[in-house]
Amino acid sequence: MDQTALDISERRGHSIANSEHWEQASAEQKLALYDLHRFGYRLLFVRHSLKGPIAVVCQQDDIAVIYHDGEVDLRPKITLRHTH
Repeated sequence: MDQTALDISERRGHSIANSEHWEQASAEQKLALYDLHRFGYRLLFVRHSLKGPIAVVCQQDDIAVIYHDGEVDLRPKITLRHTH
């Protein structure tokens, strides 16, 4: 499944606080992120899909996603666009 994630400021015209993204994540995603945090991953943003929220996380240049049920995909087919 290919997904394109837009930078949050591009979509909304302003950035929202990381704490707001954290609040949008499911409990299972938060637990998975706690585990990934030990390896240096941090939460970028949470997107909503028909199947539930998708948390996008990164560690330097490595992107991963955490699905609503806590399943982690370390090699997602996702493209991030950056604003300049």
